[in-house]
Amino acid sequence: QVQLVESGGGLVQAGGSLRLSCAASGRTFSTYFMSWFRQAPGQEREFVAVISWSGDLTRYADSVKGRFTISRDNAKNTVYLQMNTLKPEDTAVYFCAADVRYSSTTYEPNYWGQGTQVTVSS
Repeated sequence: QVQLVESGGGLVQAGGSLRLSCAASGRTFSTYFMSWFRQAPGQEREFVAVISWSGDLTRYADSVKGRFTISRDNAKNTVYLQMNTLKPEDTAVYFCAADVRYSSTTYEPNYWGQGTQVTVSS
């Protein structure tokens, strides 16, 4: 079992920044692809970003490219999402997720955190 706990969400004005953190349990953290998803009101859960075990592979949703950066520190069992130039449409609950596999077309992680709320006001 892998436990994931998100933190760092909050209320910010458009154009501002937030950094989300996800603390993971277990020695196997370094072997997992780590990702962020989000779910806005009235919307389905959507992919935001993913990073490989080594950090050499990263992928971002088109809506956040150039604004968000995913990173990880395996020694600290932590993954981060730096969010800059936030827009009202970024408002959502953000979830951390983990899995040993990744697919660019069908990615359904097995382990999920409970989420942290990000609200961007205009």
